Amino acid sequence: MNIGLPDQQGLYNPLNEKDACGVGFVVNYKNEKSYGIVKKGIEILKNMEHRGASGNDPNTGDGAGILTQVPHEFFKIQCTNEGIDLPDRGDYAVGMIFLPKEPVLRFQCEGITERVLREKGLKTLGWRFVPTDNTHIGETARGTEPVVRQVFIEKSSYMNVEEFEKKLFLVRKIIENEVERLVKRNKEYFYICSLSSRTIVYKGLLLANQIEKYFLDLIDINYKSAVALVHQRFSTNTFPTWDLAQPFRYIAHNGEINTIKGNRNWMNAREGIIDSEVFGKEIKNIYPILQKGKSDSASLDNAFEFIKANGRSNAHTMMMLIPEAWENDEEMKEIKKAFYEYHASMIEPWDGPAAVLFCDGNQVGGTLDRNGLRPAKYVVTNTNEIVMASEFGVLNLKPENIIKKGRLKPGEMLLIDIEKGKILFDKELKEEVCSNVDYTKIVKEKRIVLKDIKIHDTHIEDYNNSKILEKQKEFGYTKEDIDMIIKPMAKEGKEPIGSMGDDTPLAVLSNKTQSIFNYFRQVFAQVTNPAVDPIREGSIMSLMNFIGSQEDMLNISNIENQYMVIETPIIDNYDMKKIKELNNHQLKSTVIPLTFKIDDGVEGFERALKTLCTRAVKKINENSNIIILSDRKTDSYTGGIPSLLAVSYLHNYLIKEKLRSRISIIVESGDVKETTNFAQLIAYGASAVNPYLAIETIKKLCRDQEIKIDEEKAVKNYLKASSKGLAKILSKMGICTIQSYHGSQMFEILGLSDDFVNKYFPGTTTTIGGIGLEEVVQDIISNHKYAYEESEYNQKKNIDFGGRYKYVRDGEFHLFNPKSVKLLRNAVENNDYKTYKEFTRLTDEQDVNPTTLRSILEFKNLNPIPIEEVEPESEIIKRFSSGAMSVGSISKEAHETLGEAMNSIGASSNSGEGGED
Repeated sequence: MNIGLPDQQGLYNPLNEKDACGVGFVVNYKNEKSYGIVKKGIEILKNMEHRGASGNDPNTGDGAGILTQVPHEFFKIQCTNEGIDLPDRGDYAVGMIFLPKEPVLRFQCEGITERVLREKGLKTLGWRFVPTDNTHIGETARGTEPVVRQVFIEKSSYMNVEEFEKKLFLVRKIIENEVERLVKRNKEYFYICSLSSRTIVYKGLLLANQIEKYFLDLIDINYKSAVALVHQRFSTNTFPTWDLAQPFRYIAHNGEINTIKGNRNWMNAREGIIDSEVFGKEIKNIYPILQKGKSDSASLDNAFEFIKANGRSNAHTMMMLIPEAWENDEEMKEIKKAFYEYHASMIEPWDGPAAVLFCDGNQVGGTLDRNGLRPAKYVVTNTNEIVMASEFGVLNLKPENIIKKGRLKPGEMLLIDIEKGKILFDKELKEEVCSNVDYTKIVKEKRIVLKDIKIHDTHIEDYNNSKILEKQKEFGYTKEDIDMIIKPMAKEGKEPIGSMGDDTPLAVLSNKTQSIFNYFRQVFAQVTNPAVDPIREGSIMSLMNFIGSQEDMLNISNIENQYMVIETPIIDNYDMKKIKELNNHQLKSTVIPLTFKIDDGVEGFERALKTLCTRAVKKINENSNIIILSDRKTDSYTGGIPSLLAVSYLHNYLIKEKLRSRISIIVESGDVKETTNFAQLIAYGASAVNPYLAIETIKKLCRDQEIKIDEEKAVKNYLKASSKGLAKILSKMGICTIQSYHGSQMFEILGLSDDFVNKYFPGTTTTIGGIGLEEVVQDIISNHKYAYEESEYNQKKNIDFGGRYKYVRDGEFHLFNPKSVKLLRNAVENNDYKTYKEFTRLTDEQDVNPTTLRSILEFKNLNPIPIEEVEPESEIIKRFSSGAMSVGSISKEAHETLGEAMNSIGASSNSGEGGED
């Protein structure tokens, strides 16, 4: 049986590993160490067992674990029995390590560990087998169970504890990289749970009630600690493994990082600009910052430990990674806002519902995401103890012993300094962090606001009607796009309302030319991951973005470069002109054309993309930090490269080259029409988008009196509607800030081949395959010929009507067309089952116009059985059940309608978490 995550296969992708769990800690804030604290930690874990999960093997959990201080008294006794001479408390470290079962591989991993320690000037005192009892765990857990050993490492006399901890972090990263490089098989068994002089982690593929039965150390009364941080894992849509159990080295996380793809990409890109005062040239040995193949929580832990190891405190680090909603908070003090803006220029929020508890042995604390979508409740007792967990009641506390209790509000933090015996609540804690540096002064000096920039030449040349028509044809505009999308937005300042559902063919099945945008589908929040209401919760939503070189996130007290703030990433032609004219020593823009020679076909298209990347690198080396990708210069000889394809290809190319953090990508494109297009471009790396052709189209509509307001107002309305729509798209995935959405790749692809996606949209989910570059380019060439080919037909003809939103003859095919609708109506009016079957045949078989995936599926090796052997409908229906939904996720009326409908057919309605009315 293999350990670790499976390879990508079918609908599964290991990059989607996420958690939703129960977390808690108990701490004696006077640093009084006892076995009682450890027992209480285990009790908290057991009392949150309902927040964990198991699969079809009921004795194999998704994972459970406990983090404590290093129990010196316990290890002194155990190591003496093992012949290991331990020094005083704090003068040694313990590594808790999972190892391969095969002796040869285990010895190799242990040898690598000892070699790296020796090379870095640290002495290995000895190894200890951790006593375990696997008779209580499930078959699945036993099948992937590693060997668990502890290594003891002596602190050099010239080091203080902080220096020792940093050295241990460096050593651990080198060991991980060496094992990855040198161990040829079963390397998945190797994992360092913790390596510290302060803390140790016991965890595994366990249920909550198995942890003390499995790890026999935890039932020894000499195992003493002043803090116990615990975690019970519920792996939503993921494969549980030993290494993904929590706590990790610092954090225990309940929630999901919705923006994890983007966070990982940006962290990888930052490796090209990081300059570490702490590690110097050794910083390269710590890369990659984020260990590959782990969950979103593991990546968050990696980011936390990296920033902390480079000189920031626990609270400071957590405020960088999970900031509160500061952008629209008018009551927040300027010093605090400046702190958040300073760090926003360096790193995007790790966004999503989250309750994160953290501990380094000296401090323990917890924080919530900006929306407070995961609970964290605390109790302070008169016995010098604080309990924080996902819910009250995790410990049986006497009411007379409770001094205070409460819950963290959205974005709040609580910190207990065990060394100082001090409890720090949110206000005091963050005031202390924000006052360490004069962030207000730095931000005022370095910030430039786009709307405040003045330019001398404000004239912008408008296209004439003939040019607009050419461009509209080239970029696939239809009359429908203009009348049903662009015009309502320009007139009313809001998105048009349409019904849900789409009965037109998937882009890959359509016989019409398609924009690359049409192959993408939004990813939505679901299950434990709620969407956000962007109207009611507008205070936590932000479309603010930053333009320019991304600052080194390790800069603690200064920003080297100016940065530009934009209120929304959707900009007009005037703002685009401002950005084009930026040319100073800190903000310098350059334009790279998004064009290729039409006659050169696919080969010319590929050459143009490679040239795009080469030119971008050259401009970066010439100190440009804003690259504008523009298709304005297309003509009868040159066609436009799809903006989405170009942005994604360049974005990922620069990430690989470790150059991405040095520039912002801005798109000036004619193929951007609707709100989803803006979201797609931003999700794949664009910092801002200028839809110049949509703007020119609106101006023409005003001139032609189809919109009876002035051009400036109409354009503002369109941009406003697009921005509101963009916020709505973010909210559907539970994301609150455009910074987090930027580069997040929050889409899946339907109808593009694996090779095409891996090359141009790496990391994006694609499950059904499809067309490749040749077909994409052919659609571009077809539209280009339609726009520029010299013929009487093209000179007279207006743009196509479209037919995507409304059925028209010779337009896009619809499943519900006049023929099918007429059949359905006749069947219902006449109670005619034969006519109804004709309707279902027409909509199900789709033999002439394949529309849905099911229309191209065929049964293989079909061996029908007699209908008499099949259960009757009435019996099958009894096993039907409507999905569980929490009260509040759907309306009372919808909840009752579902119940009545299921009851009426003899099925069941699942009441969900909230119960029936």
